[in-house]
Amino acid sequence: MRLHRNLCFAIIDGVLEVFNNNKYADKVIQALLKRDKRWGSRDRGFVAETTYDIVRWKRLYAEIAEVKEPFSRDDAWRLFAVWATLRGIKLPDWKYFKNTPARKIKGRFDEACKIRKIKESIPDWIDALGIKELGEIVWSKELAKQNEQADVILRVNTLKTSKKELQLKLGAEHIETVEIKGYPNALKLVERANVFKTEAFKMGWFEVQDASSQLVADFLEVAPGMKVVDVCAGAGGKTLHLSALMQNKGSLIAMDIYESKLKKLKVRAKRNGAHNIDLRLINSTKPIKKLKEKADRLLIDAPCSGLGVLRRNPDSKWKLKPEFLDKIKKTQQHILQDYSKMLKPGGKMVYATCSVLPSENQEQIAKFIASEEGRQFKLIKEKKIFAHKSGYDGFYMALLEKPIQ
Repeated sequence: MRLHRNLCFAIIDGVLEVFNNNKYADKVIQALLKRDKRWGSRDRGFVAETTYDIVRWKRLYAEIAEVKEPFSRDDAWRLFAVWATLRGIKLPDWKYFKNTPARKIKGRFDEACKIRKIKESIPDWIDALGIKELGEIVWSKELAKQNEQADVILRVNTLKTSKKELQLKLGAEHIETVEIKGYPNALKLVERANVFKTEAFKMGWFEVQDASSQLVADFLEVAPGMKVVDVCAGAGGKTLHLSALMQNKGSLIAMDIYESKLKKLKVRAKRNGAHNIDLRLINSTKPIKKLKEKADRLLIDAPCSGLGVLRRNPDSKWKLKPEFLDKIKKTQQHILQDYSKMLKPGGKMVYATCSVLPSENQEQIAKFIASEEGRQFKLIKEKKIFAHKSGYDGFYMALLEKPIQ
């Protein structure tokens, strides 16, 4: 493999933006990919995947390269040299790679891999937390899987097409997909590709959504004609899935505290042909009170640590802080206590997170059910999804019913 200067420069710039300027990796990479219009798909893929790789393995690479944050530009080149050397890529005769000790890098790698938190490139406090909540065996397996690159999974928009039709359409654009057993509306890309440029995407035939995430809407047991509320809708991945399951019939209220996210959902809903969605901004307690005991179904896709989706957001493990985790757990319980009031007697709700920590999941449900507000609810079933078992994102979902008194 031959390294090209302009691509490598972009990666170095990206790494410094993520770590020194605390920027989000996905936003940084989006900007990098617009740098040179002459870059082909292979060039763009190299920049994106290599930047993500260095972000993902920062602790391991920094240990081997003997550099510490904040990184200088020379430090970033040393991280890149470690990345290339460990992949058997021959370093060109550039000044940035002068005196790179290839043999020493491999020796340091072997030593570093004896310590899990360095081998799996995770902060000390998250590693300790994972062991405490999941046990060393499960946590070690989950960490290893979370360091693998995630597959690209599509969710077929059944409001507009079928799985077979979408496969044929994408095939005509040279994008091969395969079905995934147990996931009725999912297709997996055989090779990574920019699906957002396809005609099928512009026509609203699919959304990019991980297989585990696709299980949440199904878990809510919605039906056409119901009144369904999605209270933490965000940009609406699950909202759009709910609309498809409801066959565009009934009322689907998508709520969020961020207006910018709801604006994105509005655009996506139009492309998807999802016409039963009503957007509502939560800017006070009024929107919640107006819907008291009105919903047949309620989805609480709660904000969380995101420790089940590190494969997609590798920079989040470096940005996550213990105080944020303490705060988000309080927020999760607050949301359960307040938003559950929208569910009518006889209705059902799902509490879901993209975390694998019991303290954000089943412990929150147990705490809620034991509370004054939650004691009228009954836990019907729950699902714990680990990446190392499913091959897809880590998730948790609990289905609760509010019986008619």
